[in-house]
Amino acid sequence: MILPFFPLKLVVFPGEELNLHIFEPRYKELIKDVEVGGLTFGICTYTDQLTGYGTEVMLGDIHTRYDDGRMDIRTTGRRVFKITTFDNPAAGKEYAAGTIELLEDDPVVPDYAHHEYVFYLREMLHLLQYDVSFDPAEVDSFSFSHKIGLKLEEELELIKIPSEAARTEFLIKHLKRIIPALQAAEEAKEKIKQNGHFKHLDPLDF
Repeated sequence: MILPFFPLKLVVFPGEELNLHIFEPRYKELIKDVEVGGLTFGICTYTDQLTGYGTEVMLGDIHTRYDDGRMDIRTTGRRVFKITTFDNPAAGKEYAAGTIELLEDDPVVPDYAHHEYVFYLREMLHLLQYDVSFDPAEVDSFSFSHKIGLKLEEELELIKIPSEAARTEFLIKHLKRIIPALQAAEEAKEKIKQNGHFKHLDPLDF
């Protein structure tokens, strides 16, 4: 499978809606080709170098077209891929393109693991004061993974995991590690707030 490539310093999760502002000439050309040809394109994750992995995305619509050719577009992540060839630029184009291999994915996750993940996810979102309601049955390992403190490298590691069960375990371990640190930080903030205030303390009986 051949895709036009759009390297960015981010990870796009399958199912994620991503808005982009297009201003570079090569990517104006890319989006024009995608629109005219009804194509998908690949957002390749870039850290300090091209990682070799990315996500196929579908163009939803062009929200705004500017007089100078810039665009605001809406896209949706589809499938994770590994890059097998990378041509920069592609023949006759200003942008890069190449061949990809779609990663296999097993969507099955045990109920107990999913319930445990949702439990820790709710706690994490509460600590972050991220007020959102969701149906646990509709949540998967990608739904809130931009919100729970993963580093870019960890998000990349997540999309490379080929099963929902293994991704869920990866996230549970992450949440078990980070939630106590956030709780400790909240307790420290409360103590700092109390400094300088009059305190009502019960006398000790000894």
